[in-house]
Amino acid sequence: MVFKVLSKLEAGAGTSARRMSAEIGQALGKLDSMISEASAGRSVSTAATAQPAAAAPTTDTNGTLAPPSAAAAADSAALTTGSGDAVTSIRAELSSLFTAAIAAALPAAAGTPAAVAPCNNPQFGDYQCNNAMALFGKVKGQDGAPKNPRAVAEAIVGAAKASSSSLIKETSLAGPGFINIRISPDWLAAHLTAMVRAGSVAGWAPKRGLEGKRVIVDFSSPNVAKEMHVGHLRSTIIGDTLARALAFCGADVMRLNHIGDWGTQFGMLIQYMAEKRPEGLGGEGGSEEDVADLQVLYRAAKGRFDEDEEFKTRSREAVTELQSGRPEYRAAWERICDASRREFQKIYDRLGVTLTERGESFYNPMLAPTVDDLLERGVAEESEGAICVFVEGFSIPLIVRKSDGGFGYASTDMAAVRHRVGQEKADWVIYVTDSGQEQHFRMVFAGAQKAGYIPEGVKFDHVGFGLVLGEDGKKFRSRSGDVVRLVELLDEAKARCVATIKERRPDISDEELELCSSAMGYGAVKYADLKAHRLTNYRFSFDEMLSLQGNTAVYLLYAHARIASIVRKAGRDVAELAKTADIKLTNDKEVALALHIARFPEAVEELLADLAPNRVTDYLYELSGIFNQFYTECQVVGSPEEDSRLLLCEAAAIVMRQCFWLLGITPLYRI
Repeated sequence: MVFKVLSKLEAGAGTSARRMSAEIGQALGKLDSMISEASAGRSVSTAATAQPAAAAPTTDTNGTLAPPSAAAAADSAALTTGSGDAVTSIRAELSSLFTAAIAAALPAAAGTPAAVAPCNNPQFGDYQCNNAMALFGKVKGQDGAPKNPRAVAEAIVGAAKASSSSLIKETSLAGPGFINIRISPDWLAAHLTAMVRAGSVAGWAPKRGLEGKRVIVDFSSPNVAKEMHVGHLRSTIIGDTLARALAFCGADVMRLNHIGDWGTQFGMLIQYMAEKRPEGLGGEGGSEEDVADLQVLYRAAKGRFDEDEEFKTRSREAVTELQSGRPEYRAAWERICDASRREFQKIYDRLGVTLTERGESFYNPMLAPTVDDLLERGVAEESEGAICVFVEGFSIPLIVRKSDGGFGYASTDMAAVRHRVGQEKADWVIYVTDSGQEQHFRMVFAGAQKAGYIPEGVKFDHVGFGLVLGEDGKKFRSRSGDVVRLVELLDEAKARCVATIKERRPDISDEELELCSSAMGYGAVKYADLKAHRLTNYRFSFDEMLSLQGNTAVYLLYAHARIASIVRKAGRDVAELAKTADIKLTNDKEVALALHIARFPEAVEELLADLAPNRVTDYLYELSGIFNQFYTECQVVGSPEEDSRLLLCEAAAIVMRQCFWLLGITPLYRI
């Protein structure tokens, strides 16, 4: 299907927004017409919301949300290959099979893992095993060793055939010993049929040894008394996607929000509140009116702090009073934190993100004992009045106690490592912050390792990310030069979608408009961020992210709605159909689509291997393109193959919904 390229519009201009609304509306209308003309039917139901579960929700025959059944959860929806083991990832299964074949064919090379990857050119095969040349170098000159790399490949293929795997249709050799592997269409058809019958891809979750493992993902981490801005977007949605992927693979995930709820800025804020009121803070630490607008409070307090040296001195004294537990100061601090917490939660609710708050203040009682323990272990030492941990490979020390006796980020992060391993029993801890903090965390991890706080087998990773840039290629800021508030960014994305949807569907109900505009607007913002590799800077453009052309959430949401419309217009109950009908793959486009659907676990594996959400966005966009090729060539409704092709459409839709769930995007069934 061909989509018209939408005009580039100036962000924020009213006329531009209206023009964009009209053009997107026209494009959507044309797509609907093309869909209706292309077949006597095609796929969907009513809009559904994504749920924070390890697998995407299913839909009942009316298209409304229904939780996965107990039977579906128990059913792995995965076939065996003859070995008796359920297959989740085709690549992982082939790797296991060819690793065993290498050991059988070349005992001297036993233990060598098979190097299996998808073929770059599908005309040669679906996958390729590329060990022969390297293995020949290992066994060359040994008694009875193959005479060349191709002979090595032939020996491996012979051993693989002996396994009688139903997964493989055929193998062929190319060049000096590349083994091309073609997956059996019959196996693919049965594999997808089982998944559709289960109504879920839960059984396809990659086996990465994560079942039951305790994984902590530390992400978002805004500062109290400051509004969340565009800089918090990346940490929040990257961390959420990683947490979802880990949960999907069976991990026991703890989502921690290490908010900045302690420090010198609170002395400034509390002192300003106290002096603003004639009666002072009072026993309740001020009033709700004092924290009604935290941005106003912070800016006013900061302005006075910067200009008035006496106020600055009193603010520092207020910090000491707060830390010593003075009741009215503590009450004021709690009032400020509660006000911030409410504002943060509004953002998290809109983004569909769940977190457990574990701020800096939580670790305060652990700071002094942690420093004392580091000194006792001989890991920390005094240097120019400060207590430092010197770690190999770094020219600067990790300062765990300042020369004035105060504690900083290093102290808190070291105490957090100790607590997360010792008390939370974490097997893996992942920190999601901007790349500028990479060195700090490398030093913290190295220092904790030196102190023995990180036992063997426990992993700590820092997941860094680049900047969000404006359309001018510079750091994304508002017209006034301020950092862009996240709430304003989400409001703008949603408002643009409201205009587009209302123009196309004037009679849409308020409830459906709210659901659709939120899904499209927030989904567009998330997807535009996640599709870029996390380490790169990316350019933020409303026009591009809300376009129906190319790799955008709007395009993919429409693609899912389009698949759903096929089923809806066919008037068939796919769940009932799946009980008796089977998928049959007789057309090359059907086989290509089935193969890509079955490769979904590999995208999840790559996401977790690289801790990079764009592995799933790349997969999802490619799935949409392959589905379009299938749909263009293969009539669904009214064809002799209708039953099979409806199930194949449903298989694609199920996997698309799981991808959306991993990305935190709500799927839509009609737009």
